[in-house]
Amino acid sequence: MAEKDATVSDELASKFKTEKSSPYVRWVAAEGLDIIGAHWVPDLNEVELKPWARRGGRGVYINHEASRTSNDCYVCEIPTGGELNPQRQLFEEMILILSGNGSTSVWNDAGQKVTFEWGPGSMFAIPLNTWHQHFNGSGSAVARFVSSTNAPPIVNLYDDAEFVFNTPYDFTAKFAGEPDYFADKDEVDGLLLKTNFVADAVNLQLISAKERGAGGGHIRFSMARGSMNSHISQFPTATYKKGHRHGPGAHVIILSGEGFSLMWPEGEEPHRYDWQPGSLIVPPNMWYHQHFNTGTEPARYLAFKHEGVSIRNAQGVPKAWISQRIGGDQIDYVDEAPVVRDTFAAALAKNGLVPQMDSAYEAELPDLPPKS
Repeated sequence: MAEKDATVSDELASKFKTEKSSPYVRWVAAEGLDIIGAHWVPDLNEVELKPWARRGGRGVYINHEASRTSNDCYVCEIPTGGELNPQRQLFEEMILILSGNGSTSVWNDAGQKVTFEWGPGSMFAIPLNTWHQHFNGSGSAVARFVSSTNAPPIVNLYDDAEFVFNTPYDFTAKFAGEPDYFADKDEVDGLLLKTNFVADAVNLQLISAKERGAGGGHIRFSMARGSMNSHISQFPTATYKKGHRHGPGAHVIILSGEGFSLMWPEGEEPHRYDWQPGSLIVPPNMWYHQHFNTGTEPARYLAFKHEGVSIRNAQGVPKAWISQRIGGDQIDYVDEAPVVRDTFAAALAKNGLVPQMDSAYEAELPDLPPKS
């Protein structure tokens, strides 16, 4: 399907050539790594990595142009029976383990070292400017993780890697060596799970969230007392979530199930991206997007993001949860384009399935705002 990408003449582009580069882009290049500028990666487990000398492993950055000034994403591999080099940093980081088993140690000058173990599907955050080191617990297989950080604005602001990675300051309000800091807790406040570590994001119990449509569940995280946040959503087989849009930088990682996502800028036809466990979807800034489960099992995804993604109303509710009919950025089922249902039905038919959406369509009607 045709898409408008706002490409202009080489003459106009050349006038902004120097502004396209940034301290962050130059820093990644100095690390010896590539930036994959895609908003869809079929499988993070298979993406090609390069040696990362400073970290002592292998890595690659995955960073769509539209999100490069807010937050980023990278994949890193810990060598068999080895470890990454210790690091501290003046930016926040959230991590999902893709494969392998191992442990991580976190420490600073204000408290004792805390060490915890992880496996496939574990999720945790690195407290701001703490020393940390990742260890591979296997002598026969590499370990791989995907991480999202808010490094871009920090690196762009200071343009000094020595300052960003070697400033000796402890943010004790965020971490002071508490022994249970990385305990797998289950305290919930609304949709927010209060924890700094999740042992198994793939099977974590979720909370009902009918507002996003299609039943299923949802849970949110704000780990390590930081400004980054994330959420997990799940929806049943032969169903799909409501279309919505938000700011840049959401990195959507498929944890289970199979299906596809549609993404489109306002006024354009949607483009389809098929996914499976390990796929990554990065919706560009304020593009509508919608997720569809075409498999026989519930589909679940994890979205790493920066708070700037969540454009909120005066009550603090993300506009991506609010109907367009009252000024939000979510498309009600009744208002979606015919191509959405047609594409979904055709995809299901290939798997011998039919849509199970009637109850979801009916459920939104009692609270549906009048159309202006």
